[in-house]
Amino acid sequence: MGPGILIKAVLQGSFSLIVFGWSQIVMDLQPLFAILTGRGEYHGFTHTYVGATLIGAFSTLTGKYLAGLALVRVLGKHRRDIAVTWWVAGLSAFIGTYSHIVLDSIVHADMQPLYPFSPSNHLLHLLSWGSAHKVCVVAGIVGAAIYFAAVLLRSSRRRAIARDAVDQRR
Repeated sequence: MGPGILIKAVLQGSFSLIVFGWSQIVMDLQPLFAILTGRGEYHGFTHTYVGATLIGAFSTLTGKYLAGLALVRVLGKHRRDIAVTWWVAGLSAFIGTYSHIVLDSIVHADMQPLYPFSPSNHLLHLLSWGSAHKVCVVAGIVGAAIYFAAVLLRSSRRRAIARDAVDQRR
């Protein structure tokens, strides 16, 4: 989720962290099934770019509605100004699935991201397992700092505009 937090900080309302997270969960259902049952591959078809494309489409369709439900639950009512649009859901889902493939390709030897076109994985060991996780954590920390700085900046601008409006009325 660290890279997702950084992307959210940069893109703000043009990116849904909820849909991004949902796509991450859907991506890892196959490995979860393999772990729980002892059958199948940990990083099989769902961890290819073809599989990620299908999961991205599914995550877009379902994630838009799940994000809407989550926002209603958190905010207590439906607000159109923060609803997740189709293009935001799609962008978020596909960034989620494709970044998942890239990151897993770096650290998992059983990845074949270009299957069925090629069994190769040119990203393997680009970073060590520990370094890849550190990059994700740092991305999350930097993203959170940028996001909250932007929120504080917007809030102070709104207060300044409100003060100016009151001053003009006097």
